[in-house]
Parts: sequence; C-alpha cells; structure tokens
Amino acid sequence: MSWSIPTKIEEDFISGRAQYRTFQTGVGGQSILPVPTNAYAVVFGYDFSPAGGGFKYISSTNSISSGGSRPVLNNGNPRFFETQQISFYTGTDFYPFIHHVDVRTTGVGAARQNNVAPTTNFLLNLDILEEVDNTPISRQVYITSDKDITISVGLILDSDVASANAIPQTNRTPALLTYGGSAQAVATQTDFGPAATPIQFMQPSPKDYQDFGFGLLPNGASGQSFATPDTARGLLDPSVYLTSLGATFRDAAACNYFLNLHYALYTSTIPEQRG
Repeated sequence: MSWSIPTKIEEDFISGRAQYRTFQTGVGGQSILPVPTNAYAVVFGYDFSPAGGGFKYISSTNSISSGGSRPVLNNGNPRFFETQQISFYTGTDFYPFIHHVDVRTTGVGAARQNNVAPTTNFLLNLDILEEVDNTPISRQVYITSDKDITISVGLILDSDVASANAIPQTNRTPALLTYGGSAQAVATQTDFGPAATPIQFMQPSPKDYQDFGFGLLPNGASGQSFATPDTARGLLDPSVYLTSLGATFRDAAACNYFLNLHYALYTSTIPEQRG
C-alpha cells in the first residue's frame, strides 16, 4: 500500500472529531461522493482495481469463444486498458490521476495454419495469450471538499502530439540542466479528447508561453495532461467499451473497474486555517 492515514487525521479519528469512511464505486465511469450539509470530507487515499481483468486476449479469428476458466477475446487488443484516468471535481478544484496498467503475456499457443489442426510443421500465426494485470493500485491523495465530489473514471486510447519544437534556453530552461538549447524537437502541444475541442496540453508551461517563441496560446490550452470524454480520442467509460466487446465481458465483475476511496468526514464547516 502506497498511502497511510495522515497523522492529524488519525488523531481526529481517535478523538472523535472525524469519522473514518469509505466509498466504493465501479463499473460505470461516473460517480458522486455525497458530502452532507455543514460538513466536509478529506479524501486521503484510494485503491483502484483497473478495468480489463478477468479475460485473456488471443490473436486468432474474429470470434469470441470460451477459454477454459476465463473467456477469451480472439483477435483482441488490450491496449485500450493500458492507460486509465481517475479524476475528482469538488466544484472548485479538479484533480486528475493517470495510471498505466501492465499487460502480461501469459502463454503462447500451438502453431496453426488456416485453422487446421495444430502441428509442429508450421510456425505461422502463433497464438499469444495476454491479460491485463488488474492488481489494485493504491495512491495517497489529500482532497478537501464541503461539496459533493464528482468522480470520473475512463480509458484513454490515443493522444495526439500536435506540435514539437526545440526548447530555447531561458531562465526557466537553462542549458545542460534541461532541454533548453539542446536543439531536440520535443513535444510542446499534445491534444487529448475530442478532435474539435481537445484539451491542448502545452509544454514547457502556458505561463509566459511567449518566452519560448512558439506563438500565441491556443484556445483550450492547459498546463496539465488529462483526457476529457470522447469515444474516439478521449476518455471512454470502461463499461461502454466492454459493451462493445459483448455481454460476456460487460457483465463480468472481474472485467470491470472498482475504486475505493478512504476519507475522513468532519461534521463541521472547513476551518479557515488548514495545516
């Protein structure tokens, strides 16, 4: 586990000033953690079981078949599950977290040719079995809100590197210590989300962008990389993608994500001074 209860919050649990709570969600990409009136919540950690577990991918035909103890998606590509985003919106602040999820090769099947019986004479179209590692991921956070907290979870398939430039030497990008003056054409704009209205992630920074000589900031410029909802290039609800694979995968609990938040509930207003 990569998080622990902050000392002050643990003291508040022991003294009775706060209540320890959990909130578990999953399957669909949108959830709301309710926060009572005249109270506030402090989310200090979460455990995330990624979507995409519970079945294997095999490079073969375009049919879905049974694969022993786990269903098999023939001619499948697990890449859609390899990047998953969790974000929290408190009404005033936005906190995105992106996770890369490992895909493991679990075995190689017998060689075959044109769907004839497997033989050792043909080394064509080997069946490589892969599966998504949905071991829970734990993360420490510190999110305070006196309003309901909106939680969005989704898959990210693509990002578009829209422009690349050599970073000039400036007081914030000095030579040798950074890419400033290196002449390497590094990504300076990467688009996430709908092609028409993407989040345009600008690097090195939107602040004083003109110092880098890359022109004016585009509309939608952001200093953070995160995806917004779009079924083609942005955030995709995992249950929507699983539905496209078939009911066998959509309805299997092991194929869906689950997210458990750990938080402290204070039945008072947020103090003006926060440590």
